[in-house]
Amino acid sequence: LSGTRRAPPGAPSPGRLSRTPHPAEATRAGKPPGKDEFLDVIYWFRQIIAVVSGVIWGILPLRGFLGIAGFCLINAGVLYLYFSNYLQIDAEEYGGTWELTKEGFMTSFALFMVIWIIFYTAIHYDFAPISTVQSKGPFY
Repeated sequence: LSGTRRAPPGAPSPGRLSRTPHPAEATRAGKPPGKDEFLDVIYWFRQIIAVVSGVIWGILPLRGFLGIAGFCLINAGVLYLYFSNYLQIDAEEYGGTWELTKEGFMTSFALFMVIWIIFYTAIHYDFAPISTVQSKGPFY
């Protein structure tokens, strides 16, 4: 009896942080992931998809509706496959398929647009000098 207390089994050691398990790990362990943790994973997964697709769309000379529609389809499709096939969760526990599909979509869309514009402009924009022809004004 030295007077020191031991942590209960399964508790993190003093000075160590506990790690939130990935939803796939929790599902494989037989317990469903918590709603907040799972929605956080979906949110950040979307941000990663937005950055990667923005870089690819910017390097490839994709423009206009084709680029936007492609991003929306890939973003929604990859996420749907992730939570329905890979994690095999019941979407109704998290508010339904539509709630999971739209979670964090607008922020990922905005991030995608910014990255796409930056990369497209940096790679494909022609930085020609401005014309030195002087305008005589609208009333000349």
